[in-house]
Amino acid sequence: MVPVILSGGSGTRLWPLSRQQRPKQFLPVIDDYTLFQSTILRLDSFDDLQAPIIVSNEDHRFMVAEDLRQLDKLHQGIILEPVARNTAPAIALAALKVSESASEDDLMLVLPADHVITDTTAFSCAIEQARPAANQGYLLTFGIVPGHAETGYGYIRMAEAPIQQASGVFAVSGFVEKPDLATAERYWSEGGYLWNSGMFMFKASRYLEELERYQPEVLRACRAAMDLIELDMGFIRVDA
Repeated sequence: MVPVILSGGSGTRLWPLSRQQRPKQFLPVIDDYTLFQSTILRLDSFDDLQAPIIVSNEDHRFMVAEDLRQLDKLHQGIILEPVARNTAPAIALAALKVSESASEDDLMLVLPADHVITDTTAFSCAIEQARPAANQGYLLTFGIVPGHAETGYGYIRMAEAPIQQASGVFAVSGFVEKPDLATAERYWSEGGYLWNSGMFMFKASRYLEELERYQPEVLRACRAAMDLIELDMGFIRVDA
């Protein structure tokens, strides 16, 4: 399994602590490690992970490299986006990298770099629970059980039954953008809704297949960008 760390965010919700030139993932918010470093260190609980692929932007490249150096951690490449293009293209660039350098049937574990996860045991269990379905070709997204009505997160609407008996993996009935307070309170009272964590697991090949099906222009642009990459030591610059 190949970890893919998405580290292109600007962290505007933690302004003024988080700034454009040093967003929250590069801040030691809860302990001596930055959130980016904590994301990398959480991977130590898994025995079979390859070195991670990092997707960042040009402005933050040295912070990414320095955080990895301090941890003495290797990587497969730091992909630099010339401009922010949201999550789907960032994952596509990583999936294309995986299919070139490893196997497109390898699982990708996509993680944002700015999460605070205190229950690392639950995190590890969720990853292991997702593997069988991901290996069968499902695209997995990880939801968080809400602790209250929240308007700052997107929501996942779950199907009523798991895809397989006792699997703990449910189909997604729908994705909902950040709701107003009344809607969030209804989700909270009704149940069956999870906060959207932005963490995913799937085969590189399956992600590229679905992107080709639903957003072929995005995939074409990503392929064209990867065809024009410039290698600069550990940094991979892609064309805009």
